[in-house]
Amino acid sequence: MTSPDTETSSLYAKREPVFPKRVSGQFRSLKWWILAVTLGIYYIAPWIRWDRGPSLPDQAILVDIANRRFFFFMIEIWPHEFYFVAGLLIMAGLGLFLFTSAAGRVWCGYACPQTVWTDLFILVERWVEGDRNARIRLLRQRWDFEKTRKYLTKWTLWLLIGLATGGAWVFYFTDAPTLLVDLVTGNAHPVAYITMATLTATTFAFGGFAREQICIYACPWPRIQAAMMDEETITVAYREWRGEPRGKLKKGEPVSEAQGDCIDCMACVNVCPMGIDIRDGQQLACITCALCIDACDEVMDKIGKPRGLIGYLALTDERAERAGQPARSAWRHIFRVRTLFYTALWSGVGVALVVALFLRSPIDINVTPLRNPIFVTLSDGSIRNTYDVRLRNKQGEARDYQISVTSAADLALSLEGVPGSVVTVPANETMTQRVYIIANRGTPAAEAERTDVRLWVEDLSAAQRVHHDTIFNGRGN
Repeated sequence: MTSPDTETSSLYAKREPVFPKRVSGQFRSLKWWILAVTLGIYYIAPWIRWDRGPSLPDQAILVDIANRRFFFFMIEIWPHEFYFVAGLLIMAGLGLFLFTSAAGRVWCGYACPQTVWTDLFILVERWVEGDRNARIRLLRQRWDFEKTRKYLTKWTLWLLIGLATGGAWVFYFTDAPTLLVDLVTGNAHPVAYITMATLTATTFAFGGFAREQICIYACPWPRIQAAMMDEETITVAYREWRGEPRGKLKKGEPVSEAQGDCIDCMACVNVCPMGIDIRDGQQLACITCALCIDACDEVMDKIGKPRGLIGYLALTDERAERAGQPARSAWRHIFRVRTLFYTALWSGVGVALVVALFLRSPIDINVTPLRNPIFVTLSDGSIRNTYDVRLRNKQGEARDYQISVTSAADLALSLEGVPGSVVTVPANETMTQRVYIIANRGTPAAEAERTDVRLWVEDLSAAQRVHHDTIFNGRGN
């Protein structure tokens, strides 16, 4: 027999299943809308078409790993432009800091994928097994035909949701209609099947069984968010000064004047997807989904008490209300130095990305001088330098590029294997062209140690030019 001391000191506690009760209200409706919009975007986005011409994929959102490009409608990101992705990740991080500082864990409560898919799985569970009390009874019921049938039905629907989740993810990395046919006919790459199987299993396990355990133990954000919040942060809280002392309310009897507004009905606990009691104060497990607010407001309406026993408020407001003073406006909590600072940083990164996106050149050029040897003396005494010019054509059609050189010195340019100074680069490809620059004997460039030169590349179809500055090496006498 285990002693009480041993049980108290144990570092592991077996998970008690949480069965949230159905609730209606403004926050529950908001969560349904966010669930529908986010899942709709996730499942539908890979199937949106976007015409980019005959040589480019017509999928609006595509991470083309094979060709090392990312497409987002009219935007095309190449590998050397990864700073755009880095900028978006920075904006996402700053956005989390901003929203957490202003309104607590609203991301966790409304838009986090774990929350969204868990809500969907609970909806399926409620549809198959019934509301909270029915699910609890079914859990405690011995295994019979009814329990087996309901559990198998629920698990099957969960697996189908997981399969759709994994399937939608792989569609972002290749042409969705083509991949769907390959998946059904068994001709898809093994990586696609492995990815789908992995995501199906994790979605099934995380949304169906782990649920709140992912938020409490696996996710690092509950720990990080403590540093993002302060006394001015708006979060879900229980107005203890109004609710205590709590007591049960018997049917047909009025509420005692000595009793607080909380009638200890446990409605806030029964609807919580994390299984916590908000009346115990701020807790790491609370994701501020606000379902307890909907449940409590519904009870307050029934017993004729004002709403707001549980609500969104800051700790400074709780102290003010306890002292009989009015709470500050929510906007004054949101627009303060800390959140304005995060907003400025977030906006600055966003503006910088937009400016960089529209200012980037449609032609990419990179010039690499050959250093072994740094120059060659030809039979007529002239000096020749060799360069590898890498041209990247970002257009959906082949383009003719003219390469030229300008300098204070008299220099000539020629292309290896190409007559004249025009080279054709295929659509959406990178090509390296060897270029020779020659200084005649006795010219300043031939006799000087180093001469600044500028290589120009002009798109003859669009009349666009870019340049690259480099060095011409001479004898240095």
